[in-house]
Amino acid sequence: MSKNPRKSSKAAPELQLGRAVEWPTSPEAAQLDKVPNPQKGTDYTVRFTAPEFTSLCPITGQPDFAHLMIDYVPGQWLVESKALKLYLASFRNHGAFHEDCTVAIGKRIADTIKPKWLRIGGYWYPRGGIPIDVFWQTGRLPKGVWVPEQGVAPYRGRG
Repeated sequence: MSKNPRKSSKAAPELQLGRAVEWPTSPEAAQLDKVPNPQKGTDYTVRFTAPEFTSLCPITGQPDFAHLMIDYVPGQWLVESKALKLYLASFRNHGAFHEDCTVAIGKRIADTIKPKWLRIGGYWYPRGGIPIDVFWQTGRLPKGVWVPEQGVAPYRGRG
């Protein structure tokens, strides 16, 4: 048996931060980066707000618009914000229902960084007269962590 352990042939991808990268062509092709949490011994909330999220209706191909709110309590890792921006932008030409987009984004982030807790709220603008709001979360919020309300008012129409 060799004294030198084999190195994994699967190298970690290089971070997108600090360099020019191509826009991903699909959510599957998008690289979602993580960085070490410098406060991993402290429970706190991180919030990302994406008020101009877009995707396509899988049936008509028309654009759908949402205001996404992503809150999480990090463990060992943080989501790198440039990579998140590129990942969310990869949905612009992606056809999927509101529910699928919202839950898939939450699951991808959770799978990537393994947070202590995560929730995503997808507040979708009406198409066909019906707004659809989609909510997903992992587990239970750690005790004592402050998470502000998402603050996105339900759709009320005109006036």
